[in-house]
Amino acid sequence: MKILETLFLLILVGIIVAAGNSVGYQINIVNSLEALVVLVIISAIGFLLSRLPLLNKLPVILWVSVVAAFVSSPVFPWHEKIITLTDQVSLLAVCTPVLAYAGLAIGKDLALFKRISWRIIPVSLAVFSGTFIFASLIAQLTLTWEGVI
Repeated sequence: MKILETLFLLILVGIIVAAGNSVGYQINIVNSLEALVVLVIISAIGFLLSRLPLLNKLPVILWVSVVAAFVSSPVFPWHEKIITLTDQVSLLAVCTPVLAYAGLAIGKDLALFKRISWRIIPVSLAVFSGTFIFASLIAQLTLTWEGVI
């Protein structure tokens, strides 16, 4: 049952993102839906791969990323079409339902959040700072290596 629930939620989030993409970024609803169908299929394939017996030791996000990288690479026959379609989806339109879900998840565990109290602040600052610094460092090295900057 968990698989059907997850697939239903993927489709529901895809519809919400398509609506947000159309309203917030003035992208045609049909184009948004086409792009989100592709993204939902990529996510569903990655999720289903993560449920296979030998592959379930690694997180779902890894398998979704592998599928997305494969279908957008030149090895895949329709990579140009997929890139053109998904390029129309705004990152902020995708982040909105994800952040809303995160807010609901935190609200559900409010007692745990209260018990953690002030200790969450330095931990989150360290995580955010480390993520930002290392992402910036990797971007700087990569862009310098590629000759972009």
